[in-house]
Amino acid sequence: MKKPFWNFLKLSPLVLAATFCLANSALAAEVNKAETNSVTKSSSDESLGNVTSVSRIARSSEDNIGQVTSVSQFSDVQPTDWAFQSLQSLVERYGCIAGYPNGTYRGNRAMTRYEFAAGLNACLDRVNELIATATADVVKKEDLATLQRLQEEFAAELATLRGRVDALEARTAELEANQFSTTTKLVGEAIFSISDAFGETRAVGSQTILNDPGRTRPGSARVDRDSNVTFSDRVRLSLNSSFTGKDRLQIRLQAGNVAVNSNNTAYGAASTGTQMSRLAYDGFDSNQNSVVIDKINYAFDLKDAIRVKVDANVGEFYENVETFNPDFASSGKGALSRYGRFSPIYRQGQGGAGATISFAPKGPISASIGYLGGGRGNLQSNPTQGSGLFNGNYAALGQLTIKPTQAINIGLTYARTFQNPTGGVNVFESTGSALASQPFGNASTTGNHFGLEGTLQLGKKITLAGWGGYSQLEAVTGFAGTARTATAVGTPAVAKGSQAEAYYYGATLSLKDFGKQGNVLGFIFGVPPKISYSDVRFAGTDGVVRRQRDRDTTYQLEGQYKFQVNDNISITPGVIVLFNPEHNNRNDNEYVGTLRTTFTF
Repeated sequence: MKKPFWNFLKLSPLVLAATFCLANSALAAEVNKAETNSVTKSSSDESLGNVTSVSRIARSSEDNIGQVTSVSQFSDVQPTDWAFQSLQSLVERYGCIAGYPNGTYRGNRAMTRYEFAAGLNACLDRVNELIATATADVVKKEDLATLQRLQEEFAAELATLRGRVDALEARTAELEANQFSTTTKLVGEAIFSISDAFGETRAVGSQTILNDPGRTRPGSARVDRDSNVTFSDRVRLSLNSSFTGKDRLQIRLQAGNVAVNSNNTAYGAASTGTQMSRLAYDGFDSNQNSVVIDKINYAFDLKDAIRVKVDANVGEFYENVETFNPDFASSGKGALSRYGRFSPIYRQGQGGAGATISFAPKGPISASIGYLGGGRGNLQSNPTQGSGLFNGNYAALGQLTIKPTQAINIGLTYARTFQNPTGGVNVFESTGSALASQPFGNASTTGNHFGLEGTLQLGKKITLAGWGGYSQLEAVTGFAGTARTATAVGTPAVAKGSQAEAYYYGATLSLKDFGKQGNVLGFIFGVPPKISYSDVRFAGTDGVVRRQRDRDTTYQLEGQYKFQVNDNISITPGVIVLFNPEHNNRNDNEYVGTLRTTFTF
């Protein structure tokens, strides 16, 4: 038993050498078969000697491996390579590589040959730039020699990279030239609304009570209100197209059935009797849920600081200029009431066609001017007398915006308007009293409107906004001759040149992320448009001739809380309260409760 074991020990060096030889074919060729056969009968000392000869064989094999004489033979570039160190020296001397996005140049990491070639190309461009700008003396001859050698060593990689860059530039140019040619983006909004109005009696206009204190005429009689809860909807789909990347063509489709709750003719005792109670998204007493093309407009940059928007159908200034009520301006996500969205001055010319030009140079001051012709029943496409783009209803608006700080934004606005019986006279577009809408009846009316608006950011989550307005109104035509003194009961004395004045104001408060991120708690308070002065007289049923003005004041209060369910769904419950509606303290207070759910996609 001992002799076989001893022979095994004597053979172990042979096994070790054979294993090494099989692992490396280059070494196997150097092993002498005769020496291998003689090992089998050697002593233990001879075996140790053979181990030593194996190490010599390994060293001999290493000496026979070819030496790398050029960096072009490396598959990557290590920080210890001369090429890496040379490029690093050039980077530090000429600043030709900006580094990673965090501003670091990680010079202790290996890089692929293509990464190295990209850095080398940047240094080549930088040195060429220095030479081209007559600063060649800044570039040392030694560095030029180094660059030349590196360029030769990495010629293949540089050529490949430049080819790839050229191909990418060609593809990018093609995309830039064609990416907007057939692209249209669909933007949708759907509103579900549950609403009801509460109050003892239907509101009556202040001038009606004023002229018939005994309530003897049909329009003055008290009517007990009897309304029901309504469930209605409004849907808008906008097709937004761009042809240059800086322009937009909008074609909007709309359908809905949200009733105008102030419509006495359509709803009788269910009506509130005052347009002050109107919702922000109503207006569908006819053509309910019939799809119509609601808007067609095109906006583009005339220059870098000049934006032009052309409205071909249903133009509205409040969609073209700043309204200074950012959290409540939207009809789908903002105020629940019509008046609470923004100042009535932005409703002038509503529904017309025209253009708005906005100037936004660098600095705190910007400006906008615009013109809208037609609107209401006065179609800009109608060529007959009293209609068209310039012979019918129109509004011209100018606004100066001043933003001294990020937290303060101020607007100064002026509008010149004209409305005639052909299109229908509604001076403040159903946001104030009945008298404010038609201070001279349905006679042609011009107006000079002045507005002051502002926004104040109190931190990131609290916003205060407000507006105030004053209007000078004049009758272009008259009724009952030219006298300003009425002689017959129920006959207004409106002469050409009759004057009236109106004012209004409002304020809003929004608390963002109230209770949960994305939720908004909001309050709106204001006085809707009111006729404060008029030289128009009316003979009352009591025989007294009185000036036609709103003698009392309506205060409108709105509270709402918007739950932002997710990015696409919001639910907004709220209530609108009218104290002394129609600027008439003989009317009962009115309340409008609403639950609005808005889907956007």
